[in-house]
Amino acid sequence: MAARGAAREARAVPGPAEVSLRLAKEDFAFAAAHFTLFPDRSAERLHGHNYRVRVEVAGPELDADGLLVAVGPLKAEIRAICAALDERILIPEKSRFLSVRREGAALSVSLGERAYRFPADEVALLPLANITIEALARHVFETLAPAIAKGPIARLRVEVEETTGQSAAFEAPLR
Repeated sequence: MAARGAAREARAVPGPAEVSLRLAKEDFAFAAAHFTLFPDRSAERLHGHNYRVRVEVAGPELDADGLLVAVGPLKAEIRAICAALDERILIPEKSRFLSVRREGAALSVSLGERAYRFPADEVALLPLANITIEALARHVFETLAPAIAKGPIARLRVEVEETTGQSAAFEAPLR
């Protein structure tokens, strides 16, 4: 019996450790239109992507039932964030280059001589300076973090993929 306990102790992790859980479900996705703005005041043409979202959470230990976190509510939060962006035109409301005005049920967006008029209910006006995958990864992180910050999760990582092989991630501790 003592030998078994000593063997278990020898396998113990020396120092702090973390358990992580990665969620990359097929429906953690949204289809949206955008254009990226550049420092010379130019921009891409309006186009769309089928974005994929992956989330990794980590914490110091499992609960008594062997769980890091209840995944049902976490998956529901991720799906809700994706649903809010799905089939929308993503416009950065904090851009230093864009002029954005609400005109009744429409949203007028202009960049120099370029002007767009969109149905307001088809636009997701995001608190960002630009619509890039880097900014979207941080936006999803900042939207998701408050929903899980009070639990056992110590670190959150959000990755947004724009096309196969092109993604960005934002990661930070929650405490």
